[in-house]
Amino acid sequence: MALVDSHCHLDAAEFDGDRPAVIARARANGVTRQIVPAVDAAGWPKLRDICAADAGLFAAYGLHPMYLQSHRDEHLVQLRDWIEREHPVAVGECGLDYFVEGLDHELQSRYFTGQLELAREFDLPVIVHARRAVDAVIAAIRRVGRLRGVVHSFSGSPEQARQLWELGFMVGLGGPVTYDRANRLRQLAATIPIEHLLLETDAPDQPDAGIRGERNEPARLPEVLRVIAQLRGMEATDVAAATSANAERLFRLDQVALSARG
Repeated sequence: MALVDSHCHLDAAEFDGDRPAVIARARANGVTRQIVPAVDAAGWPKLRDICAADAGLFAAYGLHPMYLQSHRDEHLVQLRDWIEREHPVAVGECGLDYFVEGLDHELQSRYFTGQLELAREFDLPVIVHARRAVDAVIAAIRRVGRLRGVVHSFSGSPEQARQLWELGFMVGLGGPVTYDRANRLRQLAATIPIEHLLLETDAPDQPDAGIRGERNEPARLPEVLRVIAQLRGMEATDVAAATSANAERLFRLDQVALSARG
């Protein structure tokens, strides 16, 4: 099985001591490609260099809402330049977070809308963070229009998921779905049309139930796959093939590979 980890922060400081080994373990477990989204402008150069060193890593550049204090208006201008020059596979991680107290909603919305507009301008998918803010994210996507992407670590309702896929978005599921008490999430994993589903780890965060409290890494993606396949009553190989094809289609990974060879 050739799996795509659609959301993995391999540039995080938690991996600075053993990043090559982390990548090697992922490959050994069938995770051949990983989408690596940024969180703030200061991290873009490091992320670019890490992804440039491995053909299986694909960069996305963006401004994460939880890092709001680091963002400046000029970063949106710089982001446009980075997209134009570096040709990432997506814009992100961006979005809205209404869970963390003290994060100004209006300011979050301004940065999110700016990034959605850049994604539309460059015809790139967006990688969206939506914590306790799925309705607001859907409304922003509708306002900007002509977008596609993924809401990662989705935790909304089936109706919200339906609205997203009708807007051209997929949902990403990772470690949280492996917990027995995640009933609503597990029901969604069992019933969502598979053409709208992506697998992710969100490493180093959101470890699965088997490594609760430990550092997560992309080599754990097969455990997410195993649980989702079991919930759906499908063969793991079929879920792997479908979700990898979804990632290839959304992020146009085949085009990226052809461009790199050419």
